Amino acid sequence: MDYVKQGELLKALAHPVRLKMVEGLLGHECHVDKMVRGLGLPQSTVSQHLGVLKNKGIVQVRKEGVKTCYKVVHPVVADIIKALKK
Repeated sequence: MDYVKQGELLKALAHPVRLKMVEGLLGHECHVDKMVRGLGLPQSTVSQHLGVLKNKGIVQVRKEGVKTCYKVVHPVVADIIKALKK
């Protein structure tokens, strides 16, 4: 196991807002505006958190016209969220 890589993944997920975002994105694709409304946070804050998740390879970005859509692509993240729910 690559402990450094796994530690970085867990560090990226270690913020309550990012955990909530990832849980909401599991199995669904969502655009930033919807996340801003759902989380009740400023767009800049949501974008900063998404940037952390993107940089760690947890989410993937897809442009749809002027909208930016995100989805979870990291294979381990769903298992981590499931374990946290127990």
